[in-house]
Amino acid sequence: MILVTGATGLLGSHLLIQLTQKGHSCRALYRNKEKINEVKSLYFYYFPNESHEKWDAIQWMSCDLLNLIEVDEAFNGIESVYHCAALVSFFKADFESCIQNNRVATANIVNFSLKHQIKKLLYVSSTAAVGVNPKGETNEQNKWEPGNEVSGYSVSKFLAEKEVWRGIEEGLNAVIINPCVIFGPGDWNSSSLAIFKAAKKGMPFYPPGSNAIVDVRNVVTAMISLMESAVSKERFLCVGPNLRFQQLFASLCQAMGEKEPRWTAPKFIALFYALMNELLGHITGKRAGVSIESVHSGYKSITYNREKLDKIVPQSYFSLDETISNVIIGSEWINEKNEK
Repeated sequence: MILVTGATGLLGSHLLIQLTQKGHSCRALYRNKEKINEVKSLYFYYFPNESHEKWDAIQWMSCDLLNLIEVDEAFNGIESVYHCAALVSFFKADFESCIQNNRVATANIVNFSLKHQIKKLLYVSSTAAVGVNPKGETNEQNKWEPGNEVSGYSVSKFLAEKEVWRGIEEGLNAVIINPCVIFGPGDWNSSSLAIFKAAKKGMPFYPPGSNAIVDVRNVVTAMISLMESAVSKERFLCVGPNLRFQQLFASLCQAMGEKEPRWTAPKFIALFYALMNELLGHITGKRAGVSIESVHSGYKSITYNREKLDKIVPQSYFSLDETISNVIIGSEWINEKNEK
């Protein structure tokens, strides 16, 4: 039995799809029961003729990763663990929540993996936990360093990784994958897919920086291959095309029939707007739109190198257009199914 945390999220749901396609039985942990229907719709999207057979291989279990009793119960009969669960937020007000849901929850997963002597743990970290190379391509060797423009999410993922390395020192067989921004069919209100919702409304402005995106299907393929390999005590960047945000936003708008963004705003204006948005969030309790930390990210130019992963897991990566098409078509399918 394979344990998957964060099973209703974008990455966890696609992981379940590939694992059950390979004939594995999975125990899928969730917090919000309503999200399970979205995962089921995703199965109909990818497996229209055999969705029920694949779906029956999943054992759903409610679990709060901060509740030690529930986590201990979730590990009963488990051989290997994919830890995908995380809180992704770039709002300063969510810093403590990120620490709890990323670092503390990961510490619990590591501790019970050791207690139950699981065969292997794969932890899904992030490029946010890797340092940036200002003189060229960033790779796994670049040391993460704190700073005024480092997001709280980045801090929490770096600390979560340290928990995994601590477990490795205590005898845990584990491997870490560091994906960049992940795109795939799912809820457009979620962090990485919110850009699709924004593009649908039209985007007159774009940030001047650059980053990388990766198709969720490529990340899952890499995860399973790393888990099934003899590789341990290593971390791997998993990235698709390195893109300027102008190119990314233009491609999104073109795919949705909207006008491409034509202007970039000075950073001080973007920061002022983000500050107002965060203040509004304090008042309403809602976190949506641009934040101060996301502005800092949008004005940075970062390129990544995945040569280390390619040597272990050679695969063809989906193009930007292929990924965007899958997101739009798959998300429309999910919404249509959930409305019926």
